[in-house]
Amino acid sequence: MAGTSSEDGQALRREAERVVNEVAQELRTLDDGTSWFSALSSVGRQAVLQEVVGYVMQAHITAADGREGVARSGVKPTANPSAMICMDPPRYGFAALPANEHVKAFRVLVSVFSVADTRRRRTHCKGTCGHTWHNLPPR
Repeated sequence: MAGTSSEDGQALRREAERVVNEVAQELRTLDDGTSWFSALSSVGRQAVLQEVVGYVMQAHITAADGREGVARSGVKPTANPSAMICMDPPRYGFAALPANEHVKAFRVLVSVFSVADTRRRRTHCKGTCGHTWHNLPPR
């Protein structure tokens, strides 16, 4: 049973990576990504939030990325996830938020990641990127 759980976790991480990067590269809409996220179990949503926090951290978000991402997310700037990502430094305890805030947290995190990742693809990876997640084929 432990092997199945580990395999399920790996599959969920791979799927989350694909979905989040497709949203970031505008190959999938934020609403479509949110629908995928909403269909997960509570445990799955928490795991995906933790995974996306890792992406956001690796993208080295700026305060401007946070503000722009919140504006794109459709989540009120005063909502907990919006306030958390715009703090200096950002707070990353999104998976610990109440379950009724998980969808908002996902929308904020993916939107902020999209802003930061797009900036990094245009600057750091321009023309030389070998990251597989930056070279997704069209759906």
